[in-house]
Amino acid sequence: MTAPLKSIIYRQIPRPDPPLVARAARFGVADLHEGLGEIAGRMGLMSPAMTPIAPGQKLCGPAVTAWNFPGDNLAIHAALWVAEAGDVLVLTNGGGHQGALWGDVACTYAQRKGLAGTVVHGAMRDVDAIRALGYPVWSTAVSVEHPKKRGPAAVNVPVVADGVRVEPGDLVVGDSDGVLVIPRALIEQTVDRAEARAAAEVEFRRRIGEGEVLFGILGMDRIVAELGIEIHDCTWGGDR
Repeated sequence: MTAPLKSIIYRQIPRPDPPLVARAARFGVADLHEGLGEIAGRMGLMSPAMTPIAPGQKLCGPAVTAWNFPGDNLAIHAALWVAEAGDVLVLTNGGGHQGALWGDVACTYAQRKGLAGTVVHGAMRDVDAIRALGYPVWSTAVSVEHPKKRGPAAVNVPVVADGVRVEPGDLVVGDSDGVLVIPRALIEQTVDRAEARAAAEVEFRRRIGEGEVLFGILGMDRIVAELGIEIHDCTWGGDR
C-alpha cells in the first residue's frame, strides 16, 4: 500500500534585509525585471494570466509559500498563521480552479497582520469584498468552488507558481505590469541595476523634452547599421 503524502509546515523563512526590501519597493516590476537580467528576468516573471484584482495595486515583500492539494486550501491557513508583517503569501494548487484558495475572510486577517499582499496560482473568490478592503491580490482564476481543508499541504517549501520557482524568502514584487520573483541572492544587484536604469530614463525624458529624437537617444541608428538593415527613402510600391 502506498503511504499517504505527509504534510509539513516550516515556521521560519530566510528574510532579506528590510532596508533592501524598502529600496526594491521604490521600483516597478518593469525596472526590476530589466535589472534582474535577460535570463533570470524571464525566469522570474509570472505569465500575463497572473492579474491584479484592482488597478493600482502594488506589493513587495519576502515570499511565504503554500502548496495546496487540488480542491484543498489547508496550506493557506497554515501560511497565514506563520506569516509576519510585510510578507507576501504565494499560494498554488498547480493552477487549477478547483477549490478557491483565497477569499475575503482570509484577506481580512492578512490585512490585520500587516501582510504586503497575496499571489494566487489558482482560484480566488469574494472579489468585490476584497476590492473594498483594498488589500493587494493577484490571481490566475476566479471561482467560488468550495475548498476542502484536509491536505496534504506544505508551507515554506520551494514551489512552482505560474511557471516560476519560488523559494521562501525570495522577493516578490507586483504591480499593474504583473508579478516578478527575485531570488534572494540576486536582490541587491537587481535593485542596483534598477536604480541605474531609472536614472537613465530620467535623462532620456529630459532629452526628449529638449526635442531630441528617441531613435537617436536609444542608439537605434547604430543598431540598424550594425544589423545591416536597409533604409529606402521611398514607398514600398515605389521600390518595386
